[in-house]
Amino acid sequence: MEEEVKTAQATLKYARISARKVKIVADLIRGKNVDEALAIVKFTPKASSEIIEKLLKSAIANAENNHDMKHEKLYISEIYANQGPTLKRIRPAAKGSAVRIRKRTSHITIKLEEKEA
Repeated sequence: MEEEVKTAQATLKYARISARKVKIVADLIRGKNVDEALAIVKFTPKASSEIIEKLLKSAIANAENNHDMKHEKLYISEIYANQGPTLKRIRPAAKGSAVRIRKRTSHITIKLEEKEA
C-alpha cells in the first residue's frame, strides 16, 4: 500500500504580469528546497520575483499550518504560470488610427511536497 504524498499549494489569480515573464523566474526555482528558492527569488532582479516570493511564503504557511508539514523537508514540486484574461486598451496612433494595447494577466500556482529521508 502506497502512502499518499501530502501536497500544499498556493494560487494567485489575475496577477497583472504576463505569464511569459513569470515563467523565467519559475524555471529557476522548480524542484528546489523552499529556503534555497526564497534566496534565489530574493536576489533575482525580475518584475515577477516579488510576486513569486510572496506566493511562495503563502504556500509555506499553508503547508505548515493546514497540512502539518515540516519546513525543513519542503520543496517545490510544481510551479506554473498560465495565461489569464487579457485587458484590451486602445491608444491613439498616427493619422487618426488606433493601436490596441494588450495588458496581460496570469494565474500562478505553487505546489509544495515533503522530501522523503
